[in-house]
Amino acid sequence: MSHDKSGITRRGALVAAAGATASVAIPGIGASSAYAAARMMGVHRPSFYRFKLGEFEVTTFLDGAVQRDGPFPTFGGDQPEEKVHALLKNNFLPPKQFENCYVPVLVNTGKELVLFDTGNGPLRRGKGAGNLPALMTEAGYSPDLVDVVVLTHGHPDHFGGMMEDGKPGFPNARYVFGAVEFDYWNKGDNIPDRRVKTRELFMKIAAPFAEKATMLKAGDDVVTGIRSIEAFGHSPGHMAYHVESGGSRIAIWADTCNHYVVSLQRPDWHVAFDNDKEQAAQTRKKIFDMVQTDRIPVIGHHMPFPGIGYLDKRGETYHWVAAGYQFNL
Repeated sequence: MSHDKSGITRRGALVAAAGATASVAIPGIGASSAYAAARMMGVHRPSFYRFKLGEFEVTTFLDGAVQRDGPFPTFGGDQPEEKVHALLKNNFLPPKQFENCYVPVLVNTGKELVLFDTGNGPLRRGKGAGNLPALMTEAGYSPDLVDVVVLTHGHPDHFGGMMEDGKPGFPNARYVFGAVEFDYWNKGDNIPDRRVKTRELFMKIAAPFAEKATMLKAGDDVVTGIRSIEAFGHSPGHMAYHVESGGSRIAIWADTCNHYVVSLQRPDWHVAFDNDKEQAAQTRKKIFDMVQTDRIPVIGHHMPFPGIGYLDKRGETYHWVAAGYQFNL
């Protein structure tokens, strides 16, 4: 490195010159001028996700997401509150607030469009949910193209979109109910107080479709490649579904698990939404074991959007592993 007689390096001189240039005022921009701050845009996230499954295409939709206080006592109400809070903190979640997503699923078999659950529809539109019809159009479909609507169970966030403005929300579809589930709501026996309103809505919105419906039992096919799985407990006749095409498989477990940490890592803990809490816990453990043993990906109606993941068993505890890029390949 060369030096002049003053002891200043050539590099130092260049740096000094650059600094001097930077200090020259630029016309129209005073030293005290400030750029306008960019406005805050608010939270935004993807609202539909489509991927290949063998010869099928599967699309999940974010019908909505609602933030609530909790998860305790909705989840783990039979446990000490501090124990539930500790589990959440250990999983990097806030202890006193959670988000409930609603994720309907559309399967295109190449012959039929099969929709699993219709979202909240008008019941919660404007309140953070009920977005499915608009999202289907955005994704390149329209409600009138749906051939089959499968109702996994009779709760409003699953059947609310069956009617729009007094008309069928999916006017050209045939419908599929689990036989046990439909009979429970239709007969109206032993409805707990907290589900009286649910039953009223079911009779008003869902029951009129019985004339166009097929009533399934566990193990029956919806269409070729889509088979029902008994998952009773969350509701009396709650169903999950197994989807297979070209050797690729996925399970649509609906509300088998309603919180991706609490109900997955502690399947025995009570969930306020469950009709039969002990049966629901046994169902969780059965289905968790099935999908983990067979390494089947799953879609859950209340899993973090896009609702797709795997179960990783660590010791005796299951953990949710959100899908990465494997479905994009």
